[in-house]
Formats: sequence, structure tokens, C-alpha cells
Amino acid sequence: MRRGPRPLLRRAWHSRFFEIGSLVLLVLVVGGVWAFLGLLDEVNEGETEGFDQAILLGLRTAGDLSDPVGPLWFEEFMRDVSGFGGVGMMTLMVAATTVFLALIRKVRAAVFFAISVGSGGLVSSLFKHFVDRPRPDLVPQGSYVHTASFPSGHSMMSAVVYLILAVMLARTQTSCVVRVYLMVLAVLLTLGIGVSRVYLGVHWPTDVLAGWALGAAWALMCALLARYLGQRGEIEPDAREDPGRSSETAPRP
Repeated sequence: MRRGPRPLLRRAWHSRFFEIGSLVLLVLVVGGVWAFLGLLDEVNEGETEGFDQAILLGLRTAGDLSDPVGPLWFEEFMRDVSGFGGVGMMTLMVAATTVFLALIRKVRAAVFFAISVGSGGLVSSLFKHFVDRPRPDLVPQGSYVHTASFPSGHSMMSAVVYLILAVMLARTQTSCVVRVYLMVLAVLLTLGIGVSRVYLGVHWPTDVLAGWALGAAWALMCALLARYLGQRGEIEPDAREDPGRSSETAPRP
């Protein structure tokens, strides 16, 4: 039986959607890199000192810089949130997600995820080493730290890990609601982790902004690369673009 124009129209729509989505991702990547470089330049010139100090002091109780604003339970809660951006927690998340993708027979996607996160961590470490910005000494720090301050490793790596994790898990789902839920959850977690680092006094606000910008740019670049590799068959395709799931391949009477 002859096929009507619907499969061709559907294929053309998917192609157009892919092109537009890829262009949007590319613009966001460029915007993130531009924002990071702008912050780096401002920090190197000392232009952000007033802004950074005002935010840090605004999060401390007047007359007692050792006491963050809010009740004790909130301070403990922010420490818990900060822990989601720690090396140990994110290593467990990456390992668990990699194994999950492998178990559902998306081995190449699992390898892609692990490499994307690992390379993002390397970029973060390199910038910390070369910028070598001291940690805030304006207020007592509410968490143990031993590395340089710019960019915030917790902020950047939470964006890298959780945004790429959301992208890779979303690729296994056909439901738009589930995909949006995963992305919103990743964004909220990333924002919460960054805010917690400033609240605890272990990072200047511009460290966190730079970490978000560069981490998001890296994650979106990886998402763009995943779309491209999926189209070429280099990694397992997106569930919504998998021919095996498409009604076009279903037997027709």
C-alpha cells in the first residue's frame, strides 16, 4: 500500500526541529563562554570587588560576621545542598548514571557521558590553577576548602554533571513532561549548589556566576555534540528519533 505524505512531512519537521534546536544550543554555548570571559576579565581587573563584598556581607548577621543570616536549620540545610556539588557525591552520580546507561544497552552514550564530565572537570581545574584567585577572607568560611576560588568548582561541575546527566537521561525518554522535569530538576539543583557556596562564605559571588556560565556552556556543548553524534549513529539515538520507535516503521495493512 502506498504511503501518504505524512511520513515525509514528519521527517521534514524533525529535520527542521533538529536544525533550530542545534542553533539555539550553539547560541547558548557562545553566550555562556562570552559571559565567563567577561567575568574573568572583570575579576582580573578588580572591578567586581564591591559587588562581591556587598553580597557576602549581606548574607551575614549584622555585628557578627561568623553567623550567616537565617536559623541554624537553614544553615545546616545549605551545607547539605552544597554537598551535592562535592567531588564524592558527583563521582557517585556519574558512576551510577554510567552504569545505568550501560544496563539499558546505551553503552556508547555511557562512555560519552563519562568523557564529557571528566573533560569538564579538567577544564575547571585548569582555570582554577591559572587564575589562582584567593578564597574569600571577608567572612569566616562555613566549609573546608583547599583549592583556588575562581571559578567555583562546585558551581561549574554541578552544571556539567547534572545538566549533562539530565540530557543523557532525557534522551532515553519519549515523554516531553519527563524531559522537562529532568532539565528543571538539574537547573534548580545547580542553582542551589552555587548559592550555598556563597552563603557559606567559601566563594565570591562572581566565582559562582563564572562557574555557572562555563559549566552550562560546557554541558550545552556536550548536548549539541550528543545530538550530532546521535544523528550520525555514533552514539545511540534519542528515543524520540529512534527509527525503531517510530510509527513510520510500523507494519501497515
